[in-house]
Amino acid sequence: MDLEAVRTYLAVAEAGQFQKAAADLAVTQQAVSKRIAALERDLGVRLFARTPRGAETTIDGQAFLPHARELLRVAERAVASVHTARRPLRVDVINLRGAASGLLRGFHRTRPEIELDVVKLLDIDEAIDAIRAGTIDASFRAVGTPGRPLPDDLASVRVIDEKLELLTGPGHVLAGARAVTPGELVGHRIWMPGILPGSEWAAYYDDLVAEFGLTIEATGPNFGSDALLDTIADTPALATFMSDGTRLVWPAGHDLRRIPLTDPTPVYPHSLVWHRDNPHPALAALRAHLAAAGTVQDAPGTWVPGWARRA
Repeated sequence: MDLEAVRTYLAVAEAGQFQKAAADLAVTQQAVSKRIAALERDLGVRLFARTPRGAETTIDGQAFLPHARELLRVAERAVASVHTARRPLRVDVINLRGAASGLLRGFHRTRPEIELDVVKLLDIDEAIDAIRAGTIDASFRAVGTPGRPLPDDLASVRVIDEKLELLTGPGHVLAGARAVTPGELVGHRIWMPGILPGSEWAAYYDDLVAEFGLTIEATGPNFGSDALLDTIADTPALATFMSDGTRLVWPAGHDLRRIPLTDPTPVYPHSLVWHRDNPHPALAALRAHLAAAGTVQDAPGTWVPGWARRA
């Protein structure tokens, strides 16, 4: 479909006259008439009825009006998508309430003039595909899982280690502890619904289980964090893992306990991943902010899987 003909149709519909539309578009009235006639042939309908006062949209013309406007909006977005300075910086995070999101909020506070689009993709494979396709500019992911190397055209840097905590209800046997070690969790049921088999976070928890002999149950449907908190509050036999960077609010009656893990402290490693040839001017600014704001990696007393250290 000829977008100039669509643009001309909208100009006539708004002006109510071919002559006024021609002046608005800086073309001749004959050019306007030819474009409208060509568009009507393409669509197989009449878009305007001539009247003594000018041109009025027909029923078909009225039906086409919102779609014509959307066609031009889509065209503008398509052009903007390849002009990086004119579109938002698009960044993927694994958890909208976690530490990576907190880093992005800090970046937005210090650089409010940079427009951000924050998205949440399923796993690292989907994120890699999106980065290579150009639909996102960067992603926060755990990099280095066995058998899943980054493609050569992508780069990454580890930016933050997110400490794990134990979350229990008031009736749990460990609810009164000021801190617990991973070894003290052996035999306790850790409930984490929603772990996606094959994802990078599933690989992380598989290694955590193997290292410390833990029992993590991913059974049952994942109804979101609110349902998870309700279950943990009401079930003394269950606990779950939560990162210290995750911001959650729950009813006062839940009386949930966030208990630090120590000796060692398991941490979840977040890396920023991007395409080496990405020209977006805000990407360098984000990387500089993360370099200044991120935490020390592999700090004494912490644990990450071996693949994360090698990466």
